[in-house]
Amino acid sequence: MHPYLLHIGYISLPTFGVLAAVGFMLALALSERTARLTGLDPEALWNAGLFAILAAYLLSRLLLIVQHFRSFVAFPILLLAVPSLTATGILCTLIATALWLRWRRLPLLRTLDAWAPCATLAWAFLALGHFAEGSDPGLPTASLLAVHMPGDSTVQHPVALYAAALAFILTAILYRRLQRPTAPGQTAAIALIAVGLAQFLLSFLREPGLTFIGPLDALQLVALALLVTGCLLLTGQKPSAHSFRA
Repeated sequence: MHPYLLHIGYISLPTFGVLAAVGFMLALALSERTARLTGLDPEALWNAGLFAILAAYLLSRLLLIVQHFRSFVAFPILLLAVPSLTATGILCTLIATALWLRWRRLPLLRTLDAWAPCATLAWAFLALGHFAEGSDPGLPTASLLAVHMPGDSTVQHPVALYAAALAFILTAILYRRLQRPTAPGQTAAIALIAVGLAQFLLSFLREPGLTFIGPLDALQLVALALLVTGCLLLTGQKPSAHSFRA
């Protein structure tokens, strides 16, 4: 594992941060292509994507400061270096992004379609970042694909690599799907179902989370929520006989 690309004295460059930045930039670049495939303005979709990324970062940091204000006053830099994207932060980001789309008059379903392969591409790089820093441990296994995680003598499933591979494959599938006529929201629905199913199945290969609600951990609940949302969106679609292309 390589948690740091560069570490000189007190200066360090985390691999996860670099891969996350690369993933988001490639996702924004891909959005220019998917925007054209869905009949949207590429610049408007780029701006919306950039807003969503910045909103996720700023809102998560703001929530972290509010929840741990005394620690922030005492150790501001140390606290801001802590990973802070939580379910509450994601919810706030979704609300803020929806308001932005409404303000910029971007159609919600077509925007979600255009963002679907971009989101899975970003997910692939985030998963690679988790693998690099060893923050997504899997269950012990004797598989040929098993790897050693930092600070652990056992060999485990490389769950993050599984996720990255699935995300890259899904990105290609979703992008090709946008090149064919589909009803608004259909590609996004398929993406939600596929990601939810993949994450739920992968949860049986990774170490359980610390937060449980009944028999399921938090990640499994999120995966099921994605799966159900995608199914509801898919069943609510109306057939479309024309392409999105302008």
